[in-house]
Amino acid sequence: MTFLFNFLKLLCEALTLAIFLRAILSWFSPSPTNMLTNILYQVTEPLLAPLRRIVPRVGMLDLTPLVAIILLQLIASFLP
Repeated sequence: MTFLFNFLKLLCEALTLAIFLRAILSWFSPSPTNMLTNILYQVTEPLLAPLRRIVPRVGMLDLTPLVAIILLQLIASFLP
């Protein structure tokens, strides 16, 4: 059972890093033009797309990555 919890914590950390990198790269290249950006979009979009329907935009800012990172960190902190 600890293997499963450790795996879930690692998955939360990896997704957090991927979302952070995607947010940083979106400042420089708004569309997925290279392979790394394309992979980050494919990995993170299944998590961010449902949240975009809930979290409203604040002007030009998309706060969905921030909400997703907070949720992932909360999930990881509640795992034993």
